Amino acid sequence: MKEERVYRLTVPTPFPVGSVHMYVIAGDRLTLVDAGVKTEEAWRLFRTQLGEIGYTPADIEQIVITHHHPDHVGLLNYFPDAPVIGHPKADPFLRRDPSFMGRYVQFFQQFFAECGVDARLFSRLSKEGGSLRYAGRRGLDIAVTEGDAVPGLPRWRVIETPGHAQSHIVLYREDDGLLIGGDHLLLHISPNPMMEPPAEGETKRPKPLLQYNESLKKMLQYDIVRSLNGHGDDTTDIPTLVRERLAKQRQRAERVLEMVQERPHTVFEVCQKLFPTAYERELMLTMSETIGQLDYLEANGDVRKKQADGHYIYEAVGVSVCD
Repeated sequence: MKEERVYRLTVPTPFPVGSVHMYVIAGDRLTLVDAGVKTEEAWRLFRTQLGEIGYTPADIEQIVITHHHPDHVGLLNYFPDAPVIGHPKADPFLRRDPSFMGRYVQFFQQFFAECGVDARLFSRLSKEGGSLRYAGRRGLDIAVTEGDAVPGLPRWRVIETPGHAQSHIVLYREDDGLLIGGDHLLLHISPNPMMEPPAEGETKRPKPLLQYNESLKKMLQYDIVRSLNGHGDDTTDIPTLVRERLAKQRQRAERVLEMVQERPHTVFEVCQKLFPTAYERELMLTMSETIGQLDYLEANGDVRKKQADGHYIYEAVGVSVCD
């Protein structure tokens, strides 16, 4: 077994989150973890930084993706001979077959209609435009799930961390407590748990904010010394970060609860109040945050959901948010 080294490479993105980190693990197989965005600038800077540590793109033997979002999979097609490794739920988002994309749009059109979203905004639901122009398009070659060793990297184990994405995984090296965390444990910003349709064979929609909170708590089961993150600085004090995130989550939910205590609201009415200047421009992002807060309040028994005139209506049943 080779002595392993982990290198960080950073490329800019066109997204508000800023630059994204990619990691090269020099072990039994030269492994790239995450693949940036599909821009010529990102590819050029990636090659330059890779050369500075003594490698070329042709040396990359495999790619692991922490999740399927565009800023983590953009350069996949630049490595046609390197197998792609990731969670099986990433595969349909990577392949983007027409049948899957049609189901995606159909699900959100129906769900958003039930949430009271103005139908004129439905044109923003097509995922083939927008941010996907920065994403690679090739499917998984190897699927990994909870507890699997990463092929060619026997010291690294997969931990499933759904929430920010249903496909999200982190890689954990137990012998020294090193984690490659994707977007799960970002230090300075809280990742937005993004809504997705039910996976193939499932009927209920995921509740990503509830999943994210559970995935945060799951990190306390591991002796993590350092998390190498997809954006920003490393995280070293995981227990403090988890406590702070969960506390801020309660605070955000209290704001939504106050709205619903005044009168019943549709999801879209809450979204418009939370994000008055952004909901049209960032419909999926703002609706994901809104439905997450309502899922949280509903799970804690603070609101209940009913249907009226084809819309979900949320009304308050308590006066405080419970932990």
